[in-house]
Amino acid sequence: MRSLWNENVSRPNFPALKGDTKTDVLIIGGGIAGILTAYFLHEKGVQYILVEKDRICSGTTGNTTAKITFQHGLIYNKILRSFGLEKAQMYLQANRAAFEKYAELCKNIDCGYEIKSNYVYSTDNRKKLEDEINALSKIGYNAVFSEALPLPIKTEGSVCFEDQAQFHPLKFLFSIAKDMIIYEHTFVQEMIGSIAVTNCGKIYADKVIAATHFPFINKHGSYFLKLYQHRSYVIALENAQNVDGMYVDECQTGHSFRNYENLLLLGGGGHRTGKHGGNWNELRSFAQKYYPNAKEKYYWAAQDCMSLDNIPYVGQYSKNTQSLYTASGFNKWGMTGAMLSATLLCDMVCGVHNDFEEAFNPSRSIIKPQLFVNGFEATKNLLTPSKKRCPHLGCALKWNPAEHSWDCACHGSRFAANGKLLDNPANGNLRK
Repeated sequence: MRSLWNENVSRPNFPALKGDTKTDVLIIGGGIAGILTAYFLHEKGVQYILVEKDRICSGTTGNTTAKITFQHGLIYNKILRSFGLEKAQMYLQANRAAFEKYAELCKNIDCGYEIKSNYVYSTDNRKKLEDEINALSKIGYNAVFSEALPLPIKTEGSVCFEDQAQFHPLKFLFSIAKDMIIYEHTFVQEMIGSIAVTNCGKIYADKVIAATHFPFINKHGSYFLKLYQHRSYVIALENAQNVDGMYVDECQTGHSFRNYENLLLLGGGGHRTGKHGGNWNELRSFAQKYYPNAKEKYYWAAQDCMSLDNIPYVGQYSKNTQSLYTASGFNKWGMTGAMLSATLLCDMVCGVHNDFEEAFNPSRSIIKPQLFVNGFEATKNLLTPSKKRCPHLGCALKWNPAEHSWDCACHGSRFAANGKLLDNPANGNLRK
């Protein structure tokens, strides 16, 4: 199971750390958020080190659908109702700036960057779409309502953001990463203050950024309550359809569509990690019904961190950690989420004020309905009898027959059948 992004791409190699070292800024995690943060620090001449426990882009980043857009579902009406006009405008401006930064960087990189319109559709609720259009008008953005879509399913229309983009994420990231200070196969096993204890030595840092998808340090920030993880699935089909755009259902269990070269990327089958869902079987049934002449070329799955209020957590890890920072909770919109995180974190560690800090502050209120859902899931799985327990916080693990893995419904850690760690926040393999 490998995404198409991993095929026919020139991957740079980086050494493992050898012995103890010092740096001004340590970045833990070699996915898109970590690499972009390192890129901006590198540009500014700031001393940094990036460490990755495996190979860079070997996790969630390599399994994205790589849509670059500041349209994140029907997010703007939700933010407007929950937080007011100013925060909704800040969210739009921050993500729009992230989009524009990609456009700037991709000009000189051969990474399949293409301008495409993005559509969020609904199969059963036109009013949701109209409410989003109205909210965007109040915020100051003129979205387009599209009635007819070139999809094989009936919809009630869509909200369209014109001139968004798609690209090949690994070609982009490998190009900008090749001259960076990166250590692969360097696993941070423990943090003692700002000292990172790895399998290859200790790293003494003035400031530390945890860009590990799900923040792995449990004693600060309460991320085990603020986040849960959601799996989604993709199949790449040959001889299917050119949809000439990017499409996603406003419903979390719906389908997404985009093309890459001669392939149609069909996404969906999602579920909370550790729960049951449609997975690839749902997508294959859909393809058989609507694209009977198509041939499946690739299939893969991704895992996304979901925040309590649909807004990422970017900034100081907690109120009590002055030199520790994080970025997480991108809610399936990791391309713009990672870029805005990188710009924010770079400013923060350099002591530069950024007007968008407040909107993404990880220490904002957590009293949201999703908090109680997360708490219930954690309690239920802690009390569930099971021989297999997650080493993160002790929750019961569930066998995932589609992916042949042990999954944690509490916080999303996953393990191979032999106990090897696949996804954090667990920071080690299953005990035998």
